[in-house]
Amino acid sequence: MNLQARHMRRIRQVNDAGKERGGPRLALLAFLVLLLLLVAACTTDAEGNIVAPAVAPAPAVSTQPAMHRGVPVGFTAEGYPFRGDPNAPITIYEYSDYECPFCARHVIQTEPALLAGFAEKGMVKFVFRDMPLSSIHPNALAAAIAAHCVGEQDIVLFWQMHDRIFRTQKEWAPREEALSFFAALAQELGADPTQYGSCMANNETQLTKVNESLSEAQSFGFTGTPSFRFVFEETGESFSFSGAQPYDMFSEWIGTIAAGRAPQGAAQAQPQQQRRQGEGGLPFWATAEGLKPDLDRPGFTLAGDMFKGSSDAPIVVVEFSAFQCPYCSQNALTTQPILDQEFVSRGEVMWVFKHFPIENIHPFAISASVAAECAADQEAFWQFHHRLFVDMDQWSRPDNTVYFMELAAEYELDTEAFATCMAGDASALAVQSDMQDGAPFVRGTPTFVVLVGGEGRLIPGALPTDQFVAALSQMLAELAATGNDG
Repeated sequence: MNLQARHMRRIRQVNDAGKERGGPRLALLAFLVLLLLLVAACTTDAEGNIVAPAVAPAPAVSTQPAMHRGVPVGFTAEGYPFRGDPNAPITIYEYSDYECPFCARHVIQTEPALLAGFAEKGMVKFVFRDMPLSSIHPNALAAAIAAHCVGEQDIVLFWQMHDRIFRTQKEWAPREEALSFFAALAQELGADPTQYGSCMANNETQLTKVNESLSEAQSFGFTGTPSFRFVFEETGESFSFSGAQPYDMFSEWIGTIAAGRAPQGAAQAQPQQQRRQGEGGLPFWATAEGLKPDLDRPGFTLAGDMFKGSSDAPIVVVEFSAFQCPYCSQNALTTQPILDQEFVSRGEVMWVFKHFPIENIHPFAISASVAAECAADQEAFWQFHHRLFVDMDQWSRPDNTVYFMELAAEYELDTEAFATCMAGDASALAVQSDMQDGAPFVRGTPTFVVLVGGEGRLIPGALPTDQFVAALSQMLAELAATGNDG
């Protein structure tokens, strides 16, 4: 049974259990309410004839748009929630995942300033689209359905639920199931619990919305969250970027697009079938061009990944890993030294490292990845890489910054520059970029992509050393037999 099916079955089980416990009582209550309505709705004249009561004038219907925190809110013609002037010259579509920590950071730190600076002034309409990455965020789909079910009752309730889900992410994300948490949150916000429960149990409409958003995100080539698509309504031109970028970047793009120009370095966002494919359809980080050494950043590829070994090696292994993952540690400390000796040092394998911290099971892995990126800026990535795995128990705690700073000092790095890097956004965005690269296929760590002859082969999990050696040896033998050994 797939993940969505498991979530939906659980949602229905919770609702059905409520029906079993309260069925007879609810039926009696419904009868009494109906009786009261009949009494209230009917009266008799002097001769005992039933007559209709006088009908009060209908209240005037407000033509004012709903408002949330000083910003107009509503649904698009397609049924998706938005904030801002419906006729704003620029629309920004946000593709997001309620369980994604970078998405939460955007909502909490950057979004309020964007709403105040652009939505309140009628310059931008922000449309929210769901992109739950269920393979790494198992509660994200249920969160999206819950938000839509609350939104069915009231658009303001949707945005209240949206904000609260993101702000309470650390409370519900680690749970095995978060449905009861979302139900309590909906009730706390004032949503009708019966209507909410019915929606959660019969969620085909909401699930369709989520799947449509997912399909649209994939059609534009988005693989990670949050991702954003900017549309200049006057011309229909569309530009996109990914990641929880700082406010200044949003502001610069909005100003440039409003002036009728393309943001510097931006490519137009087009559906995937209209986008130019890379060589062999591979993502840039896996192409020959992307794997070339960056002459301005020793130890990095042009795609921005750390590597060791010869860039001319006939085989490239791209490892997606997390520093708090015990299987990754096993591979790094037991298998990797043998592979380095047998293949990397001999120029037969180029080894590339990409971060893939899964925060809901490894809560401190992201900070370790950021520290490793900051060490990489001072050409000390592989030293940090080794020590982070060796000392995993020492830094796997909330106050791990002290450990990272001490390690930087031990390796005689510029500790001031290291601290500035740790506090900044650049390294965190680099980690997020790696996660976006792996999101379409990584289901756990470590995962290895072996690139041979322009084709990629996937190895999920930490193979025993002898099996990994045998697999690489066989690939080299096949290349030698065909005369393609580089």
